[in-house]
Amino acid sequence: MIALIQRVSRASVAVAGETIGAIDAGLLALVAVQPGDGEAQTQRMIERLLGYRVFADAAGRMNRSLNDTAGGLLLVSQFTLAADTAKGMRPSFTRAASPGEGERWFNRLLELARQRHGVVESGRFGAHMEVSLVNDGPVTFWLHVAADEK
Repeated sequence: MIALIQRVSRASVAVAGETIGAIDAGLLALVAVQPGDGEAQTQRMIERLLGYRVFADAAGRMNRSLNDTAGGLLLVSQFTLAADTAKGMRPSFTRAASPGEGERWFNRLLELARQRHGVVESGRFGAHMEVSLVNDGPVTFWLHVAADEK
């Protein structure tokens, strides 16, 4: 499972011109599910999303997590993060889970996030979405939980 996280001042996602999810300060997480991902990877990813220290403490160092700040979390499915771009001029998506598996584990990640955190918003799996954000920093990290990692 892959998540590209961005610390944001605000972020939103719209489908067909209608905003379906929006947060103020927090994290925007673009998420891709890969073949072999399951419960262990989903559990580990939610731990990382909520616990990864990307927010400043009193000294200005990145020592605070989303759990510490109680900021918002906006989860958006994005299978293109799993693209193989190593050769050629067109990406291959063999490293992305099938749509059914992707939706299953993305929805499980969303369920866990809502169980463990206060402000959680989401895009719509499989929809054409317009994502807007103000990246705070900019601060962007690529998180990966391998299929064999627990």
